[in-house]
Amino acid sequence: MTDRIHISPEDLALYAMRDLSAEESATVRQHLEECAICRAEVAELSGDMALLALSVEQHPLPEGARKRFIDRIAADAVSTLPSTAAKPPLPLTAVPPSTARRSAAWLPWAAVAALIIVSAWLGAKINVLNEKLQDESNRAAELTMANAHAQEVLDVLTAPAAQRVVLTPAKTPPVPTGRAVYLAERGALIFQANDLARLDPDKTYELWIIPANGTSPVPAGLFRPDASGSASVVLPPLPKGIPAKAFGVTVEKAEGATAPTLPIILSGAAAPSGE
Repeated sequence: MTDRIHISPEDLALYAMRDLSAEESATVRQHLEECAICRAEVAELSGDMALLALSVEQHPLPEGARKRFIDRIAADAVSTLPSTAAKPPLPLTAVPPSTARRSAAWLPWAAVAALIIVSAWLGAKINVLNEKLQDESNRAAELTMANAHAQEVLDVLTAPAAQRVVLTPAKTPPVPTGRAVYLAERGALIFQANDLARLDPDKTYELWIIPANGTSPVPAGLFRPDASGSASVVLPPLPKGIPAKAFGVTVEKAEGATAPTLPIILSGAAAPSGE
């Protein structure tokens, strides 16, 4: 049960679980009164078993179990009283070694505690890995969207069928200019203007597509120039398949208009596709 100084860990666990005989328990108690190290180990074992007991689902006692338990305690007390009174406690060096059954009794508790610790560690590790995976997925999605937009801009600028138009002032000195690249089959338009005049806060420029089939002008985007007079409209939402006869720019209210308001500030005729 003991080495030269302390009670063995197996016997301390059996003592904490009340699984030693009366004589062995008395010997352990006597030792604990003088040994602070063993007392601390018993206290730690008792705390671990209490936490483990709280984690187990509780069930009501079967009917009559309480009475049988009290009767068993009374019978044990009567049967052991004479022997404990007649025999003095064995010295620590004379306590018989614990049986294999008692030595193994604490192993299931240790296994359960180890499983709880390992499960908690694995759960934390999985959460960290999931967060990293989600971050990588978000970055990949953002890069995919950016690449798709850049590819679409490149396709419009380099498409042989795109219409390239230079817009110049209508009936005014050719100071402001604008260029439009239009791909009708995709409904894709890129417009760049320079040297535009500044507008009042309640006004804005609006770009228009003048269809070749004679239908009403199609609004193609609102824009305001920066301090240098430059502005652009890149891939506005447009219907596909509208052939362009010309492009124009007007000054409208800040919210835009559904039909051009004269005068037309910039205009330009569209050459046939691919020219």
